[in-house]
Amino acid sequence: MKKIVLVLFVGLLGFSLTAQETGAKIEFTAETVDYGEVVKGADGVRVFEFTNTGSAPLVLSKVTSSCGCTIPSYDKDPVLPGKKGKISVKYDTKRVGPIRKAITVLSNADTPTKVLKIKGEVKDPNNGTK
Repeated sequence: MKKIVLVLFVGLLGFSLTAQETGAKIEFTAETVDYGEVVKGADGVRVFEFTNTGSAPLVLSKVTSSCGCTIPSYDKDPVLPGKKGKISVKYDTKRVGPIRKAITVLSNADTPTKVLKIKGEVKDPNNGTK
């Protein structure tokens, strides 16, 4: 009797672990984008690429930034398993100084919240330094 209960328990445990592994999974190529040194007024658009490595469609429900100077945009369509997607981020390069911003991604992935980062520095060529 104990062996039967043990076998059932192990079987249920294995089934529940398998059930948790199914679903959407998001893997970014890089979670930080370094702008490096950019000139004031330069193109401030950068792209975060990701892949759905899970077994269900991945849906991004919300993508927000830590301030109004950084505007993220993304495709609202589900990303099928094995397919790639992207999140574009536009930083206002008219603001001179260091760039240190966070972009929060909410989705139906196994890790529902991901924080991406951008960094760099905007320099004013007319000023010599900043």
